[in-house]
Amino acid sequence: MEPHTGRKVIRERTFHFPWTALISLAAGLVAWWLISRYSGLPAFILPSPGMVWEKFRHTLLDGSLLTHTLVTLEEISLGLLVGTLSASGLGYLLAKSRLFESLLSPYLVAMQAIPIVAIAPLMVIWFGPGMFSMVLICALIVFFPVLVNTVVGLRAVPRSLHALMGSLRATRWQTLRLLELPASLPIMLGGLRIGATLSVIGAVVGELVGANQGLGFLVNVGRGQYDTALVFLAVFTLVALALTLYSLVAFFEHRLLAWQEWRE
Repeated sequence: MEPHTGRKVIRERTFHFPWTALISLAAGLVAWWLISRYSGLPAFILPSPGMVWEKFRHTLLDGSLLTHTLVTLEEISLGLLVGTLSASGLGYLLAKSRLFESLLSPYLVAMQAIPIVAIAPLMVIWFGPGMFSMVLICALIVFFPVLVNTVVGLRAVPRSLHALMGSLRATRWQTLRLLELPASLPIMLGGLRIGATLSVIGAVVGELVGANQGLGFLVNVGRGQYDTALVFLAVFTLVALALTLYSLVAFFEHRLLAWQEWRE
């Protein structure tokens, strides 16, 4: 019998997942076409897949879809970067100091309890309907899940390993680089997965509140003109962006944690 290895498990997952996703996508498209054709709903309520495809071709040829998608992607990328870096830095401080955590935790929990939809108009009023406001809204929605996972990951490192590093006279930087980051990376990357998908929501919320470009702006335009096909197209593009970001994080997670796969 062939020995069971981590590499074999990875190949099996990689082989089966695309077929399952394609079958599910095809079934969803067929169901959508059937409902739009036989339900009797008008096109401005439920456009057919063909209408959305024609809208996609039109906006792709005139360049508007690519322009608005790149704007939203820039907001998402900057917001994800700012939110992740600030949350990781603050998470390290919270994990190392219980006093610091007790002082800041009420504010952090209160910030998380307030819906981003309620904060977004304030950001636009204070900083204007520009790129800075959109990036800030993205960073705020990414911040909390990355922060929590950073704190949990750093505190999950066994004390015995800390004692070992101390016996080797390791500096704080060496302990962070050689022990704490590798040991807490699986949990931290889990938070980054959540943050990557939430960053798309943050960008759209900001653009819906006040923006003159981006996919959220296209949603507003389609809603105002009863162009439901344009709304569907913008939503599908946002879903594609979210899936792409999630897949990128999963790819880097697989690469960085390959040693765990070999242990299985």
